[in-house]
Amino acid sequence: MEMPKALVVRGGWEGHRPVEATGLFLPFLTQNNFEVRITDSTAVYADAPTMAETDLIVQCVTMSSIEQEELAGLRAAVADGCGFTGWHGGIADSFRASSDYLQLIGGQFATHPGKEPARRTGDETDNFLTHTVDFTPLGREHPITAGLDDFTLTTEQYWVLHDDLIDVLATTTHPVQPWHPWHRPIASPAVWTRRWGAGRIVVTTPGHSLDVLENRSVRTVIERGMLWASRTASAS
Repeated sequence: MEMPKALVVRGGWEGHRPVEATGLFLPFLTQNNFEVRITDSTAVYADAPTMAETDLIVQCVTMSSIEQEELAGLRAAVADGCGFTGWHGGIADSFRASSDYLQLIGGQFATHPGKEPARRTGDETDNFLTHTVDFTPLGREHPITAGLDDFTLTTEQYWVLHDDLIDVLATTTHPVQPWHPWHRPIASPAVWTRRWGAGRIVVTTPGHSLDVLENRSVRTVIERGMLWASRTASAS
């Protein structure tokens, strides 16, 4: 039986440690019989023969830009049944200037609210808030998240703009604070899936740093999401 093929695409902003972050999941892919190809360029998305034989794309490319033919190749591959997944800014804050990419994903990072101004020290921890990831009724039954309990993280809490074509498996709520301009709590999707043509997409918003990716619940969601999104699963 031919091994399923996974394509790991990494790059963009180095603050999210794309090489080390994706490296955490390479053993899992290998253990699940994927043949893994790694690239540091989105140019592969324009390679039609490679995309046609790829069963799963794991992307970790924060911000950056993408050429039109590359994006067209990505969208076509997903619509044809290739799975697409990633975490944090590597998928939810990629290619900000591309509306076609945003439509494909169904949600876009807007901000991560910070601490009270008087408690800020000028480093990245200014944006680390203790918050809960709460599974939805759908999430409590979905193969990616079934059996997991709500969990708490102290890290960036993503505020996501999204459409209603996504299936939300978990949310996180931004509270009202005196130093913020909003007037009621805002619930943002923290884990969602999306069907696009014959393909499956999974987005997990926690994952700013390696320790978050190594959190048992976060890692479980990402790893199960890889298996669920793969063409080999969606075709069964």
